[in-house]
Amino acid sequence: MIELVLGWPPSQLSPNARLHWGKLARAKKSYRQACHTVAKEQLKKIEAVDLPDDMVLEMTFVPPDKRNYDRDNLTARMKAGIDGLADALRIDDKRFTTVIATMDTEMLGGFVRIRILKEKTYGA
Repeated sequence: MIELVLGWPPSQLSPNARLHWGKLARAKKSYRQACHTVAKEQLKKIEAVDLPDDMVLEMTFVPPDKRNYDRDNLTARMKAGIDGLADALRIDDKRFTTVIATMDTEMLGGFVRIRILKEKTYGA
């Protein structure tokens, strides 16, 4: 199992944001690069792990404030972040066979806790 923490996805990446395509492209590129950099730094501290072909990507959203967030929109906002994570792992993101999103409303922080598990061991 691999555990990482990525930054909170910017609101510009929400499917409801309706940004000009150029602004949206810059926001995606920026967030992807930020997640790639952070993930790469955190992966240095983890001993080498042999990644299986099929993995479960579990995201736990820890919101920055007490507002209500739509989990489906948060998952969509994370697409560029998942791509950055896959870049750091040097894999194609299609290897994540399942993406699960949960919310942790017990605390505030503005980050996303990522767990990558082997598909066969998830839920065991």
